[in-house]
Amino acid sequence: MEKAILVTVDFRDGKKWAAEDRAKELKELVRSSGSSVEEEIVSRREAPTPDLFIGKGKYEELIRLAGKKKIDMVVFNNELTPTQLRNLEKGLRGIKVIDRTQLILDIFARHARSAEGKIQVELAQLEYLLPRLTGRGVHLSRLGGGIGTRGPGEQVLESDKRRIRQQISRLKTELKDLEKRRSSLRKRRKDAMLATVAIIGYTNAGKTTLLNKLTDSGKIAVNKLFSTLDPVGRTYKLPNNLRILFHDTVGFLYELPHFLVESFKATLEEVKEADLLVHVLDASNPRVHDLDGAVYTVLKELGAENKVMINALNKIDLVENANSLNRLKKEFNNPVLISALRGDGIDAIIERISEVLSGLVTRVKIEIPVNKMDILSMIYEHGKVHKREDRSESVYIEATIPVKLRTQIDKLKLTNIALQ
Repeated sequence: MEKAILVTVDFRDGKKWAAEDRAKELKELVRSSGSSVEEEIVSRREAPTPDLFIGKGKYEELIRLAGKKKIDMVVFNNELTPTQLRNLEKGLRGIKVIDRTQLILDIFARHARSAEGKIQVELAQLEYLLPRLTGRGVHLSRLGGGIGTRGPGEQVLESDKRRIRQQISRLKTELKDLEKRRSSLRKRRKDAMLATVAIIGYTNAGKTTLLNKLTDSGKIAVNKLFSTLDPVGRTYKLPNNLRILFHDTVGFLYELPHFLVESFKATLEEVKEADLLVHVLDASNPRVHDLDGAVYTVLKELGAENKVMINALNKIDLVENANSLNRLKKEFNNPVLISALRGDGIDAIIERISEVLSGLVTRVKIEIPVNKMDILSMIYEHGKVHKREDRSESVYIEATIPVKLRTQIDKLKLTNIALQ
């Protein structure tokens, strides 16, 4: 296990999150990467220094701490330039220095399992590394040894840049092919009358735990940031028999780098195309409003900020103050209170989803001739039958069916079928 010192610098630039809150999240990120946190440094400056990012005094303190604690890695909560990285590592005598974005990429690389997830991670890594090769001598082989490892030198710089550009081009082509496949899958889902519900939220809010409770999917849920990276879809039938597809999505993060959103758009496209969003919020987190704002920022970047949404206040079992919970109920738009871990509120959230998606179903009274029993089968498969009468040459049905199925039946234009 690598031992790390964390450095957070507050530039008094009006950022919404306090330096201490950002430092706390960085600590959680480092632990999620499998490293231990030995020391934390929080500094305040008017502006970063061009050579070291931090001031000389803090830099000397960092060197002393690194030697005393036998540190393997220093993690900065801010983005560093190639010059700053090179100067910092030189003074720290080869101790690895990475910034927050590199750390996130490392966590992504650890958690990607599907071919699509791995492609998106590799693309993000390469797009991050390319502009940083100049002046640092980072060799392409560093990717094989993980984020932040050192390479052999400048002699391969141009060759590496050329190879990286070629790889980026290839990966983008592969992602476009995957996008086409996803688009085709979405069309097939619509044809199959599947409504889609995307479960979104800040990383570690409990999205995967909720998916497990809703669908008995048995997907592994871990109390770590970004434990879910690859998109997961699970089908579910609502009480009105409307079939829906739940999508678990990659967790959002405060100031998620723009190029990461771009790299993962193939996955995040499911959010944009969903019929409904279920936004899982950690009610026990004192910064729940800040986390909500961070999620909204990413939704806006995706063009999905106006999607129909249900707020689910999760982890209510961890909220000790009843007044705090009552205040949150007022502050968020008609939320559903749940504990995904204990299963509290699951029936309530299913009921709310059914209410919101009720516009996707319609009530019909239909008499179907015996030579059109395929229509009857479709109604049983996709709808909910309330009444049935078997007659001599037909079957009379009263049912709730998807609007899409109603449209399909209408298109048949069968004069001996009566729809009401």
